[in-house]
Amino acid sequence: MSSLPLVYTILALIAYTTSFWYLFMHLMSKRAPNHWFIGIVLGLGLCLHAAVLYNDMLLPMGINYNVFNLMSFTSGLMLLLSVLFSTYRPVIALNLIGIPVAATGLILGHSFSGLNLFVENNSLGLDIHILLSLSAYAVLLMATIHAVLLWFQNRELKNKQKRRIWVNLLPPFQAMEELLFDMLIAGFILLTLALGFGFLTIDNFFAQHLAHKTAFSIISWFIYGALLLGRYKFGWRGQKAIRFTIIGFFLLALGFIGSKFVLQMILGK
Repeated sequence: MSSLPLVYTILALIAYTTSFWYLFMHLMSKRAPNHWFIGIVLGLGLCLHAAVLYNDMLLPMGINYNVFNLMSFTSGLMLLLSVLFSTYRPVIALNLIGIPVAATGLILGHSFSGLNLFVENNSLGLDIHILLSLSAYAVLLMATIHAVLLWFQNRELKNKQKRRIWVNLLPPFQAMEELLFDMLIAGFILLTLALGFGFLTIDNFFAQHLAHKTAFSIISWFIYGALLLGRYKFGWRGQKAIRFTIIGFFLLALGFIGSKFVLQMILGK
């Protein structure tokens, strides 16, 4: 194992740890953190994270798709989006969730990157399809977790509870709701591109046992599309948005996990 990626990993973890504690201490003491400082330090950490991924995933034989590399990729992407969203939404506190997730993914990805898994008969188009699919899953998973947090907030607000844990811990409900739709738009675009590349690049569609996965992905795509259309045409929000988001991801995950279960556990493929 090359020593340089290990050095990059350590430096990235230092950047993640520094930004986490800086943000945590400022928020706990109710002081406004310096957004530029957080952005620069986290940006440095993400660049180092990307350098580690480049070394671990891009090999002469192709892209190494082992599960730990994929965890590192998706966790880094989730933190990147969290940082970007917090530049124009008042939700910088949510980086306290994204930073440890990215750090954990980075450690696991680099520690177990030697477990090689390559796609047979792969092509550039298929690699793009896989990476877009992973990106879409990561963003829509973020949106689903966000929707669950919104549900807790909404319940406390509607029940007029005196002890409002989630209302006090999280950014304002309106900002959280607007961020949810930012995530949904990004995830919907990525899912659309992933499906498009999949139809263009995958041959022998039914022979590869992909019908089940694709059918659920398309149903999920329609659910997300309907939610976004309802938001901008009819002003859908609140519980309706939360329900649509969770159902959409449930179907997306069912298509992916269900396909893996059927192929590997039942059909032995």
